[in-house]
Amino acid sequence: MSDKDTISMHLVREALLQSCQPGADTEALLTRVGIDPSQLHVRDARVPSQTYAALWRQLARHCRDELFAMDARGLPPGSLAFMGRASLAQASVGEGIETALAYLSLALEGCKPRLAREHSVAQIVLLEAHRQPARAFTYFTLFMLIHGLACWLSGRRIAILAVDLRAQRPAYCDDYQVMFSENLRFAMPNTRLIIEGGCLDQPIRRTADELQQFLAEAPGNILVRYRDPSSLGRRIRADLLRLDPALWPDAERLARQLCLSVSTLRRRLADEGQTYQGLKDSVRRQLAVAWLAEQGAAMDTIAERLGYADSSSFYKAFRKWFGCNPGHYRMLSAGATKP
Repeated sequence: MSDKDTISMHLVREALLQSCQPGADTEALLTRVGIDPSQLHVRDARVPSQTYAALWRQLARHCRDELFAMDARGLPPGSLAFMGRASLAQASVGEGIETALAYLSLALEGCKPRLAREHSVAQIVLLEAHRQPARAFTYFTLFMLIHGLACWLSGRRIAILAVDLRAQRPAYCDDYQVMFSENLRFAMPNTRLIIEGGCLDQPIRRTADELQQFLAEAPGNILVRYRDPSSLGRRIRADLLRLDPALWPDAERLARQLCLSVSTLRRRLADEGQTYQGLKDSVRRQLAVAWLAEQGAAMDTIAERLGYADSSSFYKAFRKWFGCNPGHYRMLSAGATKP
């Protein structure tokens, strides 16, 4: 991973909250994985993603629980490996995911995850045993394991359309938005991960050797690459979100606003693995999903607000992004708002 791939110290603190008591032992554990304990309470401190992955492995061994003591029963060591082997034996990606979720339903006390499909959209819903919701970090950690395994089974990243959590919005969400989706909704009736489901019927074409490599590299290989939060791409993206899409500048005007030449703008974005068109498409995707969740907005209106000539063009773009129709996503999203 790039040196700029980092994770906020907020997530380190969340990982330690139920798994380790403050004190010398915790400081020694942090030092062992390369985290300076004195940085633990520095507000804007960040650690390399691989360092966070090393902490993840250490905590799993320390707790003998791959969910860091965040469930009454937890996930015993070897759970991810077992889910991988059991899923690999299935015929399709969807069946592989359902097999992994069946194991989690047996292993965990606090929630029973299940896969539900609606046309070409799918959702992983957590049926929870407790009235009080878990911490947002608990849900995100569990979804990271599930989504990471699902992506490996399918051989590509499965697009996440939105995440609904019963938990209240935590003080820090930036990394969750990068890792999962900009479309995070909190204090919802149900906890669920909404994904495009076009890959679920595809056959699994993975081997036992590939599984061993996946497990050897986990969890670093399922952590999303984090970019410097002060990067040029993040700044441009934030600016686009504040503007109506009809007012977005072209590359030449944007370069002038940033006091850069167009070639310098393109080079600096390329250094971050970005393009201006890619950033605009990313913001359009975020806005489309958010506006579709607003039940009063007509499709024609959403298409126009996003800068499309008609709803047909918007439909084609949405299917290209997520593999499903915007109407299918709207029906699924509406189902979450019901008690």
